[in-house]
Amino acid sequence: MKKFFAVAAMVLAVAAPTAALAHESAAKHGGVVRTAGDLSFELVNKNGKATIYVDDHGRDLPVDGMSGKLTVLNGKEKTEVPLEAGSGNMLVAKGDAKLASGAKVVAAITFPDKSTRTIRFAIK
Repeated sequence: MKKFFAVAAMVLAVAAPTAALAHESAAKHGGVVRTAGDLSFELVNKNGKATIYVDDHGRDLPVDGMSGKLTVLNGKEKTEVPLEAGSGNMLVAKGDAKLASGAKVVAAITFPDKSTRTIRFAIK
């Protein structure tokens, strides 16, 4: 019986991290991808501009009517920048988000139906 529990514990230890990672999508734009609910959010820092791409099961999700706020924590420094709908599936930060290596980022996104999602990113 002890062998059964030992084997079951090993199987769960190996399978649990794999199952948790199975829902993360691959980065399409070179950013950091996180999943909230059934949607994937990719935070991209390009030329000092922060952009979040939104997709639903690999398909671009139009962001018309969405808005939000990006909160960036760089050590003791905190920066908040509004997010506005851009073209296609892009939410664009209006201002300098200061996405430095090691920063922690929280995106609070409001959908057209007034529901919200909070997504956490870590910049490498």
